Amino acid sequence: MLSTGALRAHLLAARLAGPVATSREESLRSYRLFAARDPRILLGLDPEWSWGQRDLLALMADKCGVSGDPRDTSGYDVIDPERTLVALDAFAKRLGEAARGRVPVLFGTGHPHRLLGFYAGLADALSAAGCPVLTPAQGESVDITTRFGLRTYNLDYVQGVALVREPGARSPGSETGAHTHSPLPVRTVLAAAAQSGGLLPELVVGDHGWVCGAGQLGFDAIGLADTDDPALFVGEAEGQVSVAVPLDDAVRSDYYRPLTRYVLNRACLSQ
Repeated sequence: MLSTGALRAHLLAARLAGPVATSREESLRSYRLFAARDPRILLGLDPEWSWGQRDLLALMADKCGVSGDPRDTSGYDVIDPERTLVALDAFAKRLGEAARGRVPVLFGTGHPHRLLGFYAGLADALSAAGCPVLTPAQGESVDITTRFGLRTYNLDYVQGVALVREPGARSPGSETGAHTHSPLPVRTVLAAAAQSGGLLPELVVGDHGWVCGAGQLGFDAIGLADTDDPALFVGEAEGQVSVAVPLDDAVRSDYYRPLTRYVLNRACLSQ
């Protein structure tokens, strides 16, 4: 069993919280673009409120612990590990509720090289608890606009976790999915599930567009977000996202394993 103190120490040692690799410049740029309603930063969210850059900075200071001073414009951003722990407890509570209700759950990630193992451990535990872990639209194509232009990706599932791959990149059991912020994959998955008359998720777990895209469509959604991903925290503030956990979402994949153990323990689930 991993104690709160031990996890706090791990968060800081692995730079999942405390000073993180995300630069202040990156975060402030994201807040400017979000305030301008740039779809690349909205991640599928359509905010109901008017969010200026100062509003976002105040929100992120409250939710993540970043500096709320707009004059701080350089260096590394900071995440308060206490805020991460509180959010992880809320995240675990929601997973525990899903397990007890044996509800259908969808997992999806735009960071497969980093976060696939974290979600896969949760998916395995929820499946063992009797939750249907959904895998609709496997193999379907999704056209996503990237900085290199329009690209076609294929939906795939690895250990119950949805991701997108470039055509021909399939390597069984590997983490060769593509990095994406787009909400189009989750929209495609949910539409396919609805059209087929199959189960729809009562909980969506993930990051980036998987969480914001699902939350915007009215699905209960929880996930992880870095300091340059204000959309999840705006969604939480407005009620479209149930839980947003502040942490660095791009450290080594094995650094997330203690988080899996901690969350499953808090959710009263075994891996």
